[in-house]
Amino acid sequence: MRIIRIPKDRVGALIGKEGETKKFIEERSKVALYIDSEGEVTLDESAAEDPVMGMKVGDIVKAIGRGFSPHRAFRLFDDDEYLDTIDIRDYVGKKTNNVVRMRARIIGSNGKTRRIIEELTGASISIYGSTVSIVANDLQLPIARTAIDMLLRGSEHATVYRYLERCRPQLRMGEMGFA
Repeated sequence: MRIIRIPKDRVGALIGKEGETKKFIEERSKVALYIDSEGEVTLDESAAEDPVMGMKVGDIVKAIGRGFSPHRAFRLFDDDEYLDTIDIRDYVGKKTNNVVRMRARIIGSNGKTRRIIEELTGASISIYGSTVSIVANDLQLPIARTAIDMLLRGSEHATVYRYLERCRPQLRMGEMGFA
């Protein structure tokens, strides 16, 4: 038994319409989920055949709690997919205005910056509250994390885009299995 807390407003996304998301997770993983309305999720891994499955389901629950759609969070069922969460407050402190400004930098106008990072790396990114979460494989994750880190440290958007363009060949080689 393991307990994970998620925001109350994400409980509905974890349960899904008529419980379909919760049911899918339980059927695929054999890990039982007990969810209360306050956002406390208890994982019962006793029936799971794969001992790693409990950790995967924990990451899926955290990903949904961090704003990912269930469909995007299900990438974490794959063996080489990982969840990474960056706290914006580690870069700018606890002032709400600074956190909001940095969130806006990462999202970009009309979502352009986030979309470019996702398209060029293949990673999925969610900005929720004071965190930025990334779901990606072991090749995509460090590149997407570095791009977000550059933005949080104040690099210009054009510099970040150039960095991502320089990393594209490396990602393509990895997609083809040459990495």
